[in-house]
Amino acid sequence: MTNVELVKQGYSNFATGNVDAVLATFDPTIEWNECKGMPFVKGDGIYKGIEAIVTNVFMNLPVYFDGFNIAVNQIFGADDKVVMVGYYQGTNKATGNSFKANATHVWTIKNGKFVYLFQAVDTHTIVS
Repeated sequence: MTNVELVKQGYSNFATGNVDAVLATFDPTIEWNECKGMPFVKGDGIYKGIEAIVTNVFMNLPVYFDGFNIAVNQIFGADDKVVMVGYYQGTNKATGNSFKANATHVWTIKNGKFVYLFQAVDTHTIVS
């Protein structure tokens, strides 16, 4: 499986709620760079290791948002980098406002495992 195919499968698994399959593709030392503007981010938004990502990101999504999902427009890559371009959708529970916010993820993959994520998201649209 190519790195691009691996990322496509990861988003498909996330969309269907198969979080165990998503986590199985993460290297135990994965570093996740979450946008500081997300309402649940504390500190610098950098989480290291699977447990930190599950606790600080994945478990917070249903706390802060209803119907959160990622709509993928494009996935492309070269070598160990794969980029997802799309948007986040859902409803902010604190404001009651629905959102559709531009999102880009840049993944680094080594030996078939995700080792790094850089996220760029229009957080203003999400929290407004």
